[in-house]
Order: sequence, then C-alpha cells, then structure tokens
Amino acid sequence: MTLVLAAILLVFILPTGCAKKVVTKEQAVEKQAPAQPAETAMEKESEEALAKERAKERAAEEQLAREKAGEEAAAAEEAAKVAREASEFEDIHFDFDRFDLRPDARGILDTHAKWLKAHPEYVVRIEGNCDERGTVEYNLALGDRRAKIAMKYLTDLGINKAKISTISYGKEQPLDPEHNEEAWAKNRRDHFIVTKGK
Repeated sequence: MTLVLAAILLVFILPTGCAKKVVTKEQAVEKQAPAQPAETAMEKESEEALAKERAKERAAEEQLAREKAGEEAAAAEEAAKVAREASEFEDIHFDFDRFDLRPDARGILDTHAKWLKAHPEYVVRIEGNCDERGTVEYNLALGDRRAKIAMKYLTDLGINKAKISTISYGKEQPLDPEHNEEAWAKNRRDHFIVTKGK
C-alpha cells in the first residue's frame, strides 16, 4: 500500500515539476530576448527628415563641385587665351637704315601697351633686327637703337621699364632669308617675346 501511495504521488508531483520547469525556461527565454518595441510615428518622421537633410547636403556638395570644376575650366581657358595672345605680339617694322617709329609701328605699340597694362604679370623682351646690308657691328648698333626706341615708347605709355628688356641681333636672325627688297623689309623689325614674369 505504501508503495501504491508513493507511485500515485510521483505521478502527480513529477508532471507538475516538469511543467514548472518548462514555464521557467519560457520565462527565461522571454527575459533574455525581450520583444523589440515598435518604432513610433515620430521616430519614423525624424529619420525621414534626417534622410532628406542628408540628400540636400549631398546635392549642395555636388553643385559646389560642379561650379568649382566650371570655374577651373574657365580659368584654364582664359589662361590659354592670354598665353596665345602673348605669343602673337605683332612685329613692328622700320625703313632702311632708320630707327625712328613709323605711324603703323606706333599703332602696334599702342596695342601692345594696352595688353601689357591689362596683364601686369607678363614681361616683354624686344629684339632689334636689321636686313643683311651693312657690317655686323653697324647692324648690331642699329638693331639696339630699334629695340630701345620701342622700349622708350612703351615706357612713355606707362609700362614699367623693369618689365621690358632689349637685345639686338643685327642681321644675324633674318625672318626671310631671301636677298631682295621684300625680304629686307620683313627683316628690318622689332620682334616681341612676351612671357610671364618671375
């Protein structure tokens, strides 16, 4: 009889203990991983506003980058234009055995002075040249006078003398190597080398 009572007790007590353990495990699982609270409408609105703000900032940065690239391209184009103009300074010409400025030469020098005033970062070297007639020494002296008269004219127009240098090549660097009046007229000239100063 005692044995039967013990068996009955075991039947009732054992399942209760097991059930208690299962509940305890479920409670433990719930305690370890609590359910995440649902996002509120305010949080969603805040995230959307933040995303829109970031998109605006990105768009502004991209616009700024495009503007900067455009400005750099424009500056490069302008620098190329100025460099091209500097390389295209027109020569002035002289009559035979003369170093005084002709009216056409004065007009060209007026244009050069205007350009040099607009671009003060540039310097100019004036190269005096002659035709092949006469001695080397005579033509070197004549070429020097031709270069210096152009320099004086430019300085009289307000170009800083420190921005101008002169050299005479006499008859040593003819533009046209022919031996006739047309070639000699081309060779009696001042040539201008315009470069950025240091």
